[in-house]
Amino acid sequence: MNAVPSTPLPVRLDLGPYAPTAGVDLSGVAVVGDTMFLAPDEGSGLLRLRRVPGGSLDWELPEEVPLTDAVDLKGGPEDEVDAEGLDVVDGYLWVAGSHSAKRKRIKPGTAPAEVGPRLADVDPQPSRSVLARLPLKDGPEGPHTVRAGKEVSGLGEAARLPAGKKGLLAALADDEHLAPFLDIPGKDNGFDVEGVAVRDAQAGGAVVLGLRGPVLRGWAVLLEVAVHADGGKLVLDGVTKHFVDLEGLGVRDLAREGDDLLILAGPTMVLDGPARIVRLPGGAAGPLPPAITGDEVALVTEVAVGRGCDRPEGLAVLPEGLLVLHDTPAPHRLDGTRLVGDLWPAAM
Repeated sequence: MNAVPSTPLPVRLDLGPYAPTAGVDLSGVAVVGDTMFLAPDEGSGLLRLRRVPGGSLDWELPEEVPLTDAVDLKGGPEDEVDAEGLDVVDGYLWVAGSHSAKRKRIKPGTAPAEVGPRLADVDPQPSRSVLARLPLKDGPEGPHTVRAGKEVSGLGEAARLPAGKKGLLAALADDEHLAPFLDIPGKDNGFDVEGVAVRDAQAGGAVVLGLRGPVLRGWAVLLEVAVHADGGKLVLDGVTKHFVDLEGLGVRDLAREGDDLLILAGPTMVLDGPARIVRLPGGAAGPLPPAITGDEVALVTEVAVGRGCDRPEGLAVLPEGLLVLHDTPAPHRLDGTRLVGDLWPAAM
């Protein structure tokens, strides 16, 4: 695959009190009209922003969206959801948690004798097993979520997939490819959901989940999850696996552009790069094939990364082009309370 040369434009997100200098890293983004939803890398809430009027590329007026208020979640506000994938379709905001286990982080200055015991500390993090569909209510300030149990006309109430025996991990417990990785932390090439793209009812109604890991012999994994709503619950009807050759990279986010599925690809483990955006023609219009070779995806652009920073994590389609946001943003991306993302013009 050959890179398409391009210089991204800056997009500034004013996060106010939620600014990156206060510890916010971003892992997911979805845009509907002049409203943007963001998934911070930690915590149990989302952020909602509005586009600056007058044709600007910038966004402002941040508002917190506590997921514990918007959908029935186990645990409390302090339990990390690790929302990684967002999509808005047919009036619903879809939220996918990572579903991944977590290994204890080694902080700078940790005594050598403590490194081994800390690396042996793995937490399954059940609060991360979230797949939810939130109805959006239109208002003067754009679409917004409503409280759990409250219905939106024509859309119903919020619904989520159970996290236990009727959930995604239980459905994969005996899977020949994925079962061995379910208890392995995501950053160790374990099971880790990082992107979601939802086809509408006319195209089959499937929820496509992109996995950061595992990557199997260089092949990344997409899951097509069939669900239907039953009151405040999503009922799992089936899971289908699809393998895609991303040259050893995993999925860091997904986005829909017309009939095409866009994949933000990056390392499955704790590495700086490479990162790139690739296009799967027709991938958002109908069922995916069992396997997708490298010749069947088209490179949109390589995405620059930093050394120990600037790891591309969020991908969204704007009228002006493709927006990429970063985890662990570099200092030059922090402008007071504003975070600077990259926009590749639509002419690409």
